[in-house]
Amino acid sequence: MSLVRLNIKGISYSQTQNGAYALILSEVEGERKLPIVIGAFEAQSIAIALEKEIKPPRPLTHDLFKNFADRFEITVKQVIIHKLVDGVFYSSLICERDKIEEIVDARTSDAIALALRFDAPIFTYKNILDKAGIFLKGDEGEQAASEKHEEEIISEELLPDDIDIKSDDTNYKKLSLDELKTLLSQAVNNEDYEKAARIRDEISKRK
Repeated sequence: MSLVRLNIKGISYSQTQNGAYALILSEVEGERKLPIVIGAFEAQSIAIALEKEIKPPRPLTHDLFKNFADRFEITVKQVIIHKLVDGVFYSSLICERDKIEEIVDARTSDAIALALRFDAPIFTYKNILDKAGIFLKGDEGEQAASEKHEEEIISEELLPDDIDIKSDDTNYKKLSLDELKTLLSQAVNNEDYEKAARIRDEISKRK
């Protein structure tokens, strides 16, 4: 089976009661998206790795794994999403130490959080993308015009409808970019990474 390389397109934040997030992967040489529902902690860890401006005062769990691996000269070479069963994605870390390769089972969200920290490529098999990948098309068969529209479509397909937007999110829209960056720094220093992720999302919308 042939492997297809994926990039991280973004995270669709949804303030639902169960705290679900959608991680959106995109095939490098194609137009399909692979949306994966992940937990809040993993979403925050991935968002922090994507946003270089966020520097946690203490290492998160995935940062600790990276530091541990570096100390013992273990490298994550690549991540492969190798199985899809009942809507659940299964992944493997392809690791190397002393030129010996090992395969380690991992949750997909954890695997991707680590892939970002090791600058490791992410792959899936073509049959998984054929089964779970989606095209985002406009009315006349053209690709959706904006990334925001794409994320809204994915959120509607994956996440519950009872979205409860927190009051903070509304207030963020009224703040300037400098004020948001100050709040972001404060949230990181207080280790409130859920709040930091929401602020980072608002800052990203304005870039």
